[in-house]
Amino acid sequence: MQFTLKPISPEAIPEALQKAERYRLLNEPAQAESLCQDVLAVEPNNQRALIMVLLAITDQFGHGGSLARSREVLRRIEGGYEKAYYGGIIWERTARAQLRQGSPNSAFTAYEGFRRAMELYEEAEAVRPSGNDDAILRWNCCARTLMQNQNLRPRPDEAYEAVRGE
Repeated sequence: MQFTLKPISPEAIPEALQKAERYRLLNEPAQAESLCQDVLAVEPNNQRALIMVLLAITDQFGHGGSLARSREVLRRIEGGYEKAYYGGIIWERTARAQLRQGSPNSAFTAYEGFRRAMELYEEAEAVRPSGNDDAILRWNCCARTLMQNQNLRPRPDEAYEAVRGE
């Protein structure tokens, strides 16, 4: 069944974004994403809505969240700090979803995701606004996860393993 979505008024955007944030806090990321989509239909470059929809999508990793959609939204986010920081969020949340999945090779994939997130957090740290240590906090979370989970490690060098096995 198809419906024509009803647009919200520009005046309703601030309250819609507040509600979207509440839905995220209530662990209802799909609802938050829907509200952000309504905001973006009216203001396609609303940075607050883009960031919130990216976070709502990544909240759903492992439960229907799309990595491709999160990267598509990231391309629309403006600013060097924001691109690096939220790029790190995507990699970190992908790694955490891999950890929960627990499939073969997930420890290697999760390790690589955490390390890529840490690289992006370092990029964000280098250009962060004064007094904003969010990238440092996220980097530390990734580092602690790697230190506490000894099974998370780099993928063995397959060329080395082949030579050693001969």
